[in-house]
This record gives sequence, C-alpha cells and structure tokens, in this order.
Amino acid sequence: MTVLGIGGLLLRSRDPEARAAWYRDLLGIPVGAEGSDAVWMQDAGPTVFAPVSTATADFASDQPFLLNLRVTDLDAIVRRLEDAGVVVERRDEWETDYGRFVRLHDPEGLPIELWELPPDSSPQD
Repeated sequence: MTVLGIGGLLLRSRDPEARAAWYRDLLGIPVGAEGSDAVWMQDAGPTVFAPVSTATADFASDQPFLLNLRVTDLDAIVRRLEDAGVVVERRDEWETDYGRFVRLHDPEGLPIELWELPPDSSPQD
C-alpha cells in the first residue's frame, strides 16, 4: 500500500464562487466551487509535503498552511497578477538553486507561493 499523491484540496470560503473564479482567471487552475466536478490534471513534478515549526516566519501564524504552486513563466504570471491588482512579494533570496519563488495571498488571505523550477529541472518519476 502506498499513497500516490494529493487527491484534492478543499478550502473553506466566505464566497466559493468568487474565490474559484480568482484561481481560474488569474492562475489558470480549473477550480470548481462547492459541489462542482472540476478536476485538475497536474503535470508530474516535485511536491514538498513538510510539517514546519509553529514559529516559522514563512507565513502568518493564523494560517495553517502555505499553498505552493509549481509554475512556468513566473514573470508572465506575476505581470498578470499585478495587472489585476494583486500584491506580489519578491525577495532576492528567493532566487535559489531550487528555482525562483514569489509570494502573494488569495482573496481570502490564504498565503500562496509560486515556484518556477530551474531551467535544467525535469519532472521526477
């Protein structure tokens, strides 16, 4: 017996339709609202699944997790988000050997990290 991957992520939401539209329109994720049958077939690649200390400064202490999304063409996504009025945080130290990262929040405050793998990375089997 083995776990094959993450099968879903359900987010409590004050306005499920608006939140779903934000993810669809700005990030291109086929998000469905409550009761829908939207399924996102993801590309193969690394997934980090790691408990972190409650003292972490990586995201606000009132948030139980940070959603990290693998992306391509990070600069284009950042432009689209900023054009829509989303504040995107960048730091020099987030340009690493593991790739490039930026952070933002969804409309209900969930912290999101976008991760663009380095150019020489290939999906893991």
